[in-house]
Amino acid sequence: MSNDEFRTAMSRLAAGVVLVTAQEPPLDPDDPTAPGGEDVGMTATAFLSVSLDPPLVMVSLREGSRMDDLLAEQPLWAVSVLSESQRHIAGRFAMKGRISDRLLFEDLPYVRGETAGAPLMGGALATLECRTEQTVSAGDHTLVIGRVLTAQLPSADGGPLLYFKGRYRQLG
Repeated sequence: MSNDEFRTAMSRLAAGVVLVTAQEPPLDPDDPTAPGGEDVGMTATAFLSVSLDPPLVMVSLREGSRMDDLLAEQPLWAVSVLSESQRHIAGRFAMKGRISDRLLFEDLPYVRGETAGAPLMGGALATLECRTEQTVSAGDHTLVIGRVLTAQLPSADGGPLLYFKGRYRQLG
């Protein structure tokens, strides 16, 4: 089986779309006047609930990606479950060779999570703040299992944003 055959077969599995975010640690944690770290975000479709008790979720990160490197040192992160009206956010944070994350967040409505300190998208169907419990190396990806510390439902409007056959889609 080729990589293309596998990719095509897996593209037939519809997946919800989330934005995973985290804040880099301060450049100098011992200096309270040092600038804080940058917010980082990435679009993910490999995200799922793992356990209800304790509440655990999992996200799959490409090994060596900026988010993979960041979550190796920063245990707190967040997830915004994107609505069908947030396709532009998913596309923005999925771009290859994109501009700095600081500029990507610049004109988006978000609040900073009180627990993880990471951006939570306004208009998301649900937001979660998590702490890494375990990481598992799996081929060319890292599976990050996080304990859900907070869960909120900021918006009940619209349906979920889905990814199917290589495109963002809506239910119906």
